[in-house]
Amino acid sequence: MPHLHIDKFKAIDFPASVDGVDFNFIIKNANHDDELLISTTIEDDKFFLLVKNDKNKNLLKSDKLTRPASIYNVHKALLAYAKLANLEVISSNVPDSEKNVHLQEVSALKNISYFASEFPHAKDIRIEVGFGSGRHLLHQAANNPQILFVGIEIHRPSIEQVLKQVAIQNLDNLLILDYDARLFMELVPSNVVDKIYVHFPVPWDKKPHRRVISTSFIQEASRVLQVGGKLELRTDSENYYAYSYETFIAFNKTTLHINKNKDIAISSKYEDRWKKMQKNIYDVTMINEEESATLSIEGSFEFSSVELPHAKILKLHATTQKFEGGFIHFERIYKEDDRIMLRISMGSFDRPEHLYVIIEDKAARYYPSLPLKSKSNLTSHKFLDGVLNG
Repeated sequence: MPHLHIDKFKAIDFPASVDGVDFNFIIKNANHDDELLISTTIEDDKFFLLVKNDKNKNLLKSDKLTRPASIYNVHKALLAYAKLANLEVISSNVPDSEKNVHLQEVSALKNISYFASEFPHAKDIRIEVGFGSGRHLLHQAANNPQILFVGIEIHRPSIEQVLKQVAIQNLDNLLILDYDARLFMELVPSNVVDKIYVHFPVPWDKKPHRRVISTSFIQEASRVLQVGGKLELRTDSENYYAYSYETFIAFNKTTLHINKNKDIAISSKYEDRWKKMQKNIYDVTMINEEESATLSIEGSFEFSSVELPHAKILKLHATTQKFEGGFIHFERIYKEDDRIMLRISMGSFDRPEHLYVIIEDKAARYYPSLPLKSKSNLTSHKFLDGVLNG
């Protein structure tokens, strides 16, 4: 993650601007003095920079929760703040140079709002979840120019690597998203996807609730797939294969194809390594045979008046409230003058969303953007509104 190791943090007078970067406000963790967040805006990107004392090292870095699609904008913001505050930088992994030439004209990287506002139209759409090095995704996009591909990945170096290849190969049928694939599936329209690839997902043997394949993911996959569309799981983990098979077969009606050590047109570097180790590769392919109803999600994320006193809001720190079908966990609470900000996780247990909520006077709003409009998030919002309303 990009960061600056600084001798000592210095605050500026907010708001302030330099080199096209706006610094809007600063807010402190109400329970830990070693953490500050700086609200930052660059063009259409709104995010936080994080000031953290980590093992007696003062770090200025990107906040994981709100990091923008453009890593270049993170670099720009870090350097701009250091310049404006005249910070003494001890060490840095932030390049003090122009944006990578291969990424200057790339428009393939999108944020979730791009898909939420109006999902892209195409005759055939394919989704790859966790594309890693991108070898399979890039091969498919290059060899099927008439098909729109959406690649989902949360590992930044992998995203940068694929974006570079998109520019070099001049691919215009590939979109990249840094987001939780399980949440993304909830906003995809019904019956529009040809194939969903889940190749070599993290096994999560010790945390099975984090696995991509789950009952809810399969339900959403069945909904978004066209009749005859396929969900393709490929894994080297016998535990993941066995778990996935049992999850698929538990449905009242399902069509599966099972293959072992099947060769495909392109393989990842990890698959090549596993084959040399003579590890078995398992494929489970689900074929959708039914048309689904049109996706319809109604509701809003507006808050009513916040009547809960500030003292009681501060006591929500580290508490969890559960309700039927979901939960809200108050991870951290920040405070600066009359402004309170909550960092929460909310939604369903197997695919929660992490968000910030700002409270000023008796008004609350999500920041820097609204939650994904899903049924679970709308239910969670209604519950949260009730908590804050007192």
